Amino acid sequence: MSFRIIDITKDLNTKDVYEGDPVPSVSVLSSISAGDACNMAVLTTALHAGTHADAPLHFIKGGADIANVPLSAFVGECMVIEVKDEVITGKYVNDNFPRVKRLLIKSGGKAYFSVTGAEEAADMGIELIGTDGLSVGGPADQKGPHTALLGGNVNILENLDLSGVAPGRYFLLAQPVKISGVDAAPVRALLLDGYLFWSS
Repeated sequence: MSFRIIDITKDLNTKDVYEGDPVPSVSVLSSISAGDACNMAVLTTALHAGTHADAPLHFIKGGADIANVPLSAFVGECMVIEVKDEVITGKYVNDNFPRVKRLLIKSGGKAYFSVTGAEEAADMGIELIGTDGLSVGGPADQKGPHTALLGGNVNILENLDLSGVAPGRYFLLAQPVKISGVDAAPVRALLLDGYLFWSS
């Protein structure tokens, strides 16, 4: 038996950013075609562009930076669910969220949490929530949902590409890049679908 790898990472250089954030850009330092010994480029980006993980430091004063988030939360079995509602309320969480450690939300990028929804999700003991939206928060409130999740020990993945993923169980690999002292980091997020040699 075997498994397939599903890349659920959005390209950091596709210019898909939250409104008001700087657009990623790449500049060339050296080029083989220009006679240089090698190709070398510089990436300039906000840490919340593309597929990324938020650290508690993003909204919580004195919170852990991205280099100190628990990597175990970003590796392991997960559940992908499809959410039709735009606003994920506390009632929606209670009625529809499975009790799992890692939950990825597929909504075509439209769904976001209300404060009550984020609070209920944190109370369920979820260790990680991922979304295909640009943010877990909504247009009117970013702080409330982020603070409820991050303050409730829920790790956050944002801007996933779940367009080709069916709801169901998978194995997640989505470790953030280790950067000390910052509030977020890019992630190469993968789902493994099928038999895993380390499964019991």
